[in-house]
Amino acid sequence: MRAFGPAPSCSLSPWGPTVAETESDLKDTVLADRHATAGARFVPFAGYRMPIQYDPKRGGGIVEEHRWTRTHASLFDVSHMGIVDILGADAGEALERLLPAALTDQPVGTQRYSFLLNESGGIIDDLMVTRLEDCWRLVINAANRATDIAWLAENLGAEVAVQPRDDLSLVALQGPDAGAVLAAIDPAVDALYFMEAGTANVGGVTCALTRSGYTGEDGFELALPSDMAGDIADLLTADARVRWAGLGARDTLRLEAGLCLHGHDIGPEVTPIEAGLTWAIPKRRRAGGEFIGAKPVCRQIQDGPSVKLVGLRPDGRAPVRAETGLVAAAGTPAGTPAGTPAGTPAGTPVGTVTSGSYSPMLEAPIALALVNADLASPGTELIAQARGRTTPCRVTALPFVPHRYRRRR
Repeated sequence: MRAFGPAPSCSLSPWGPTVAETESDLKDTVLADRHATAGARFVPFAGYRMPIQYDPKRGGGIVEEHRWTRTHASLFDVSHMGIVDILGADAGEALERLLPAALTDQPVGTQRYSFLLNESGGIIDDLMVTRLEDCWRLVINAANRATDIAWLAENLGAEVAVQPRDDLSLVALQGPDAGAVLAAIDPAVDALYFMEAGTANVGGVTCALTRSGYTGEDGFELALPSDMAGDIADLLTADARVRWAGLGARDTLRLEAGLCLHGHDIGPEVTPIEAGLTWAIPKRRRAGGEFIGAKPVCRQIQDGPSVKLVGLRPDGRAPVRAETGLVAAAGTPAGTPAGTPAGTPAGTPVGTVTSGSYSPMLEAPIALALVNADLASPGTELIAQARGRTTPCRVTALPFVPHRYRRRR
């Protein structure tokens, strides 16, 4: 059983500097001038100067950008993420020795969500892996970019090449209007469904894309030649249905969708099973699979984890922030499964909030938290404690807002 101690005296923002950064250390994406023109407010993130939101006087602001994404379409600059191509005749087999994914039978033109794991089964990074005609393409998290690339090069073997695609920029077009916006430019994209990959002719430029994203909405991620990224962004945002959105809205959107943020909800101390991500490990990899971290992961699949990532609905209007401690409420929790010997004594530390914010769509606070597995059932009552303040919370099923991906029936 994991021990949960008292809550720390402060909480972390997911949009603060991830390393010791000064203004002179920060890089700009190739779209920085477009962000500035649109009235962006920049923050340091993962070594980059990134837009957190846009001018509220021009339709921006985190809440407005969030709601626009849910009702129309928003363009996010995610060029700080790492795009890495894995090449070689045996690249699929080599990657499958590292990832708990079924890559050798993954069709060309499809995408999967997976992880790099350590020997304890903890998540070094979560990533997207796409099988293209001539390579495997990974999209990795910005803060882990350098360490992931080094780790891949060290563990894949000499016969496999690890090629960072620094010539490409990445944007995400997200929202219910995203498909119609892009199909008006190239009708061929209408043939793609969720987690499928292809190409599109956007303003005379061939762009690789996947029908995916991290908002819970339909949409696309487009890998653009960096020297043309500005022109393509101009073309997309010229459509009245599309507005720029920043990292702030990206965070609240993914939280409403119940999607994990590496470094907060998941990390090297959290396994995919604890994070509720067993679905991303195919059945043939679950029984003694030969990948790094397989033994502890397969053991947890069989025996169950001692902690689980859950959704929380705090009472009131104020968000409960990351790193807030959770304790058991009085009496037997409402969601305690039948047959449990006894309720956890009131006041016992039982978990920690990993992400928390205000939900613009629910107009209420929401959070993710790691809690003891016997208190993870929906309806269980917990108490959040921070800075002398207590907030009643209830465990709830995820996602908070239904996903609206365009799936094949």
